[in-house]
Amino acid sequence: MATIGQYNTLSVIAIMANGAYLDAGELGEILLPNRYLPENCQIDDQIKVFIYVDSADRLIATTETPFAQLGEFASLKVSQVNKMGAFLDWGLPKDLLAPYNEQHSKMETGKYYLVHIYLDKNTERLVASSKIDRFLDIWPAEYQKWDKVDLIIGGKTDLGFKAIINNRHWGLLYDNEIFQPLRIGKKVTGYIKNIREDGRIDLSLSRPGEGKVNDFSDKLLAHIAEQGGFSPLHDKSSPELIKRTLGVSKKTFKSTVGNLLKKGKIIIEKDGIRLK
Repeated sequence: MATIGQYNTLSVIAIMANGAYLDAGELGEILLPNRYLPENCQIDDQIKVFIYVDSADRLIATTETPFAQLGEFASLKVSQVNKMGAFLDWGLPKDLLAPYNEQHSKMETGKYYLVHIYLDKNTERLVASSKIDRFLDIWPAEYQKWDKVDLIIGGKTDLGFKAIINNRHWGLLYDNEIFQPLRIGKKVTGYIKNIREDGRIDLSLSRPGEGKVNDFSDKLLAHIAEQGGFSPLHDKSSPELIKRTLGVSKKTFKSTVGNLLKKGKIIIEKDGIRLK
């Protein structure tokens, strides 16, 4: 069965002047307008589409990619506000509505807000809510220490940044362990550092020891390659310059350089590092 607000692979059952009609099962036949039709589209072709409700309140299919889909979190910009609520730009022709009763604080035009996208059962419309806690798991997490997880940055606190773990739980990244620029809505890879007795979760953006070195190796090699095969960073570079350039501490930088040197992937020169 096809699902509103998600990607679906559907069969073409008819081609008309205004586009192709797709078989969406219980949702019926859904139009894929001409501007989205693949070249030489034919009956029975399988097309991957996103389904949503258009400005005429009809189910419509598109091959465009929204910034987020049903059940996901995203930082979206308010394009306009009216008596219905705030309308958010989510990458499709019709903006996404955040009703007033789904706004954690009153939304303003031009500002970004972290929202969750869900299907309103009464209207069958996709809507957004900035009342994030409603959509997170209240049950204790079952993560293991240093599990790799997907994070969405959720907000700044006195201690650091709150982050949503695997679309399910809140966790915390501490300021003194962050070596890259973060913003609300940014998606990053993280690790479970600790689960406290009260169930709260401490996070890290890197693993300790050898794992941390391995995590950063590819990024450092890519940085050197982007600089034409030579980077002027070296062991006398300031911690501030290394953090600003690479987003890691000087300790991690030096450990990674040493590891890559042992593997024969780089050469240390007087004024920098060169790919071997």
